[in-house]
Amino acid sequence: MTRRRDPVRLAEALEELTRGAQPPSALAEIQRRWAEVVGETIAGWARPVAERAGVLTVECDDSVIAHELKMMAPQLLEKLAAALPSGAPRELRFRVG
Repeated sequence: MTRRRDPVRLAEALEELTRGAQPPSALAEIQRRWAEVVGETIAGWARPVAERAGVLTVECDDSVIAHELKMMAPQLLEKLAAALPSGAPRELRFRVG
């Protein structure tokens, strides 16, 4: 007889599924944790789209957001370093997309 597992919350099941589907790259980990690290408001305006040699490119909704985030880059890098000690970027670049 097979024993049934306890129900799992949908959010937990989806997180487990997406974690297994993402490639093991720095960009994938940053994208997965982005909203948690920078906050929902910033995540709504800007998203990481590329990473190369420690430089993270973030695509922003408009030039004002890109400029504001450029001014906040030191704080954002600090937060990313705290959340992703082994995969944090060393530089941020912002572009309008």
